[in-house]
Amino acid sequence: MLKGKKILAVGLTAAMCLAAFTACGSGSNSGSAASDSSADSSAAVSGTITASGSSALQPLAQQAADDFMAENPDCTVTINGGGSGEGLKQVADGAVDIGNSDVFAEEKLDAETAKGLVDHEVALITVAPVINKDLGVKSVTTDQLKGIFTGQIKNWKEVGGPDLDIMLVTRPSSSGTRALFKEYALQGEEESSSSALETDDSGTLMETISQNKGAIGYVALSYLVNNENAVALSIDNVEPTLENTYSGKYNVWGYEHMYTKGDGSDAAQSFIKYLSGDKYAESVEKLGYGAIGKLSDEAKKAHESSAAESSDSSASADSSAESADASADSSDSSDAGADSSAQ
Repeated sequence: MLKGKKILAVGLTAAMCLAAFTACGSGSNSGSAASDSSADSSAAVSGTITASGSSALQPLAQQAADDFMAENPDCTVTINGGGSGEGLKQVADGAVDIGNSDVFAEEKLDAETAKGLVDHEVALITVAPVINKDLGVKSVTTDQLKGIFTGQIKNWKEVGGPDLDIMLVTRPSSSGTRALFKEYALQGEEESSSSALETDDSGTLMETISQNKGAIGYVALSYLVNNENAVALSIDNVEPTLENTYSGKYNVWGYEHMYTKGDGSDAAQSFIKYLSGDKYAESVEKLGYGAIGKLSDEAKKAHESSAAESSDSSASADSSAESADASADSSDSSDAGADSSAQ
């Protein structure tokens, strides 16, 4: 009987231990689930993000913003254009969270202001000369392109096209796309602004090209995606494509930057990481932008070499202009002296 009681006691003790163990296990799983739920909750982004600047980057930034908000419904992202210079100024002033730019901040801001910004390179931008689809010109040489945009070549028949006046659609000096095109396509030469239609709105530029057979401008490849009224113009028989950009054959490209003041807000950081992450790379290319990771070493070297040549060309042009001004001043002084002597 005593032995039976001992067996019963052992059985009850075991059952109690098993129940306790089960309860502990259940509590542990519940804690893990709560932790997972908490992690999921913390991963969702809330708040507001404002960005302005580059019109070339705007299509990608807007699409990424729409996709980001779909995954983070408590976050609002507002994307505006205005040009790289304006975007950099606004982020430096604290007016927006992100300043979108086609060029490095140091090219648009003074050194001290630029130091306060953090650069996030998010994609590649390939810039192409663009013409009306009915014009019939397929390619021009670099020298012909420079002649067109500096106003020395005024009729399409001079480059193998129809007898039609060239209509230049240019961009303001604040434009990062203009700075990039000047450096890598025009080899440092300034585009003509006389009698030209000037806009930094790429959508407006494309509309002008589509409506005028003799018009020419330049845009990011993203503005040629699904566009049936305008076409890219090859340079030296090299077509402006992502593949040619990656390989180094086509050299008119640059990095797309998203600048923040300091590290920026948590929400802004999350958005930038989302856009530049591996998971979004396919969407980036579908929109006509390049993935930085696909850029070859040859392309980087060719780009650096082209930038150096452009810088030398600009310096030479500035020196020539200064010499001309000095000669003019000397001539004026001589004329004044002659007049004085005559009197």
